[in-house]
Amino acid sequence: SHGPKVNTLVKYTDGDQNHPSGSEKEDTISDGTSKCEEKADVLSSFLDEKTHELLNNFACDIKEKWLSETELIGLPLEFSIGRILDKNQRASLHSAIRQKFPFLITVGKNSEIVVKPNLEYKELCHLVSEEEAFDFFKYLDAKKENSKFTFKPDANKDHRKAVHHFVNKKFGNLVETKSFSEMNCSTGNPNVVITVRFREKAHKRGKRPLPECQEGNVIYTAFTLRKENLEMFEAIGFLAIKLGVIPSDFSYAGLKDKKAITYQAMVVRKVTPERLKNIEKEIEKKRMNVFNIRSVDDSLRLGQLKGNHFDIVIRNLKKQINDSANLRERVMEAIENVKKKGFVNYYGPQRFGKGRKVHTDQIGLALLKNEMMKAIKLFLTPEDLDDPVNRAKKYFLQTEDAKGTLSLMPEFKVRERALLEALHRFGMTEEGCIQAWFSLPHSMRIFYVHAYTSKIWNEAVSYRLATYGARVVEGDLVCLDEDIDDENFPNSKVHLVTEEEGSANMYAIHQVVLPILGYNIQYPKNKVGQWYHDILSRDGLQTCRFKVPTLKLNVPGCYRQILKHPRNLSYQLMEDHDIDVKMKGSHIDETALSLLISFDLDASCYATVCLKEIMKHDVLN
Repeated sequence: SHGPKVNTLVKYTDGDQNHPSGSEKEDTISDGTSKCEEKADVLSSFLDEKTHELLNNFACDIKEKWLSETELIGLPLEFSIGRILDKNQRASLHSAIRQKFPFLITVGKNSEIVVKPNLEYKELCHLVSEEEAFDFFKYLDAKKENSKFTFKPDANKDHRKAVHHFVNKKFGNLVETKSFSEMNCSTGNPNVVITVRFREKAHKRGKRPLPECQEGNVIYTAFTLRKENLEMFEAIGFLAIKLGVIPSDFSYAGLKDKKAITYQAMVVRKVTPERLKNIEKEIEKKRMNVFNIRSVDDSLRLGQLKGNHFDIVIRNLKKQINDSANLRERVMEAIENVKKKGFVNYYGPQRFGKGRKVHTDQIGLALLKNEMMKAIKLFLTPEDLDDPVNRAKKYFLQTEDAKGTLSLMPEFKVRERALLEALHRFGMTEEGCIQAWFSLPHSMRIFYVHAYTSKIWNEAVSYRLATYGARVVEGDLVCLDEDIDDENFPNSKVHLVTEEEGSANMYAIHQVVLPILGYNIQYPKNKVGQWYHDILSRDGLQTCRFKVPTLKLNVPGCYRQILKHPRNLSYQLMEDHDIDVKMKGSHIDETALSLLISFDLDASCYATVCLKEIMKHDVLN
């Protein structure tokens, strides 16, 4: 598939990048000189003659080695232009060099411009002609708005697939590719061309839009979503299909449980309130309702949630065996105890999924370690159940056949199908797995990493309480702000307890916080801090910077109070007259009791954890 080798050092074209195909080229003068005066002038005006000559020599050496299909052994692998203090001048030089020599890349290092070989250029030359590679990298660097680039017509499907893979793998966050049929006039056969275009917003990176044209006047519609016994991502996937948008167009401030009737605030982009109202009837069949529909100015973000209200019924209460106390007294005592002392602020089990073999935190750890393929395989590991979903997962692990697995995977498994579709397109390689993770919205990708950091926090709080109990000791971290109701408080509000403060019992246990792993946190300076470092070593994260650039995941970390109190707690005990409980060895019927309990919790606190504390009734003594 190689085209004729042309020394593109002297075949530079600076035509309009909006042309429909790669065939409209500027003429090249036959004596080997080219029409690249404009870019050459930029270089000449900024560079002294000696530097200009050395840059040309460096470029020629790289190109000659590559043309002769030899490696760059013995050549300097970078060339410094020197320091350019003027920012605008630097930007012009970066562009001029990349446009004149697309087989080179430029890198900025403290006002210095360093030029290196563009290894991706050489890789593309193995797939398309050098002429096309030359023009493609010029197009990519120019970033002209609404522009397209088209490779030459190509009848070979496998070859086209390889070009799609290359472009999406290397530049998928900037551009997207599509195939179009084009009639070949001479033979009458349709040929297929690959067109590349910049993704929406990709060319605007780094440029702050004006407030009045923010995202081109995108419409935002807010609503309240009521769902019943429905997983969050399944609900969003279904709504996205009905509204003709993608799951990442929905924003919300937190996840809600599947096994409950839940209400939550949501915002959807690019959908009018009228359009949302039109699907109300259709989504009722899926145990969903939307109401309080209105236009708003912006999306919601994770962490914007202030808290949650819970109304819970616990039926058929029973005393523990050998408990002589009256059941009503025991329930009231347990509730008052939690009201007064609070509960350990563990993340609830729903944070880690209900899978027995693989929990979400294991997937998060693999992502933090950049083990993309391992993370995919963990995600698609079946449980020991014989149902369509687990049969499909089992088939995938045995065959790695994404297309075949797709035909087995039920429609409602939105996340699994999104990953499989991407794997089918990009292949079961490390890079293909990265693209597969990108098929999920950012909120879903970060969810897995947060599951891991939450698991470690749970282990940390257990260790902290087992080691030091309810006493605040030297090296503990405490929050100095009394009104904290979320985790996102800055380092400035976290104080390290000194030896004197520990001895004087200056702080109470409810002020103690523990860090949730990330790159912007401090650790306790006592046995708990050492425990964190040991855990990072155990999990192979000693050098982890808590950033996964390949998936655009940043994990700054934050702090979480080790104890929480429910607010506005009220309860009522009711007799279930219609339920008869037969006492063992007795013919007496005892009326069963139900507990109606209502309370508010701060964001990211779990009602299941609060209830478990009430049920077991042994909070910190």
